[in-house]
Amino acid sequence: MSSERGNVSRTRPQRYQNTRAFRNDKYDTSARRKKINAKLHDGVCQHCKGILEWRVKFNKYKPLTKPKKCVKCLQKTVKDPYHSICRPCAGKLEICAKCGKKEEIVIPIDKGQDRAEIVTAKNGQESRELEDELDFDANLSSKDSDEDTHVLEERFKSMNFERTEI
Repeated sequence: MSSERGNVSRTRPQRYQNTRAFRNDKYDTSARRKKINAKLHDGVCQHCKGILEWRVKFNKYKPLTKPKKCVKCLQKTVKDPYHSICRPCAGKLEICAKCGKKEEIVIPIDKGQDRAEIVTAKNGQESRELEDELDFDANLSSKDSDEDTHVLEERFKSMNFERTEI
């Protein structure tokens, strides 16, 4: 019988094949789906990153509704789905946040990224303000002379930090 285990003597090609690849955003164009597709999987090893990307690609990725408990610090700080270790513990111990193995982390956990994600979730004006602010910080750290520091201080004082409600 052809379905027998270990029988690999098939001679014909696969009978049914898809003409087009599966698209997870074909019928689901919600903001939640767009956020899932744009998510950056950081703090995990190459194997776990592939698993998470497969889950996203084939609509199997489901975000968490409540934080989970970290297996290292035993606090409810795991906010990423399918992870078992929180970001601070994984970064400190240099282990994969999903499987817990001490393997090479493909994209290291960036502490400043959390702040950038929060701002990009809001309107575009606030994200541009963050980019300007980050540019300012980079300019401040790269200039060493007193004149440049004075000019940057004046520029900082002239910046408008008022928050408007929409």
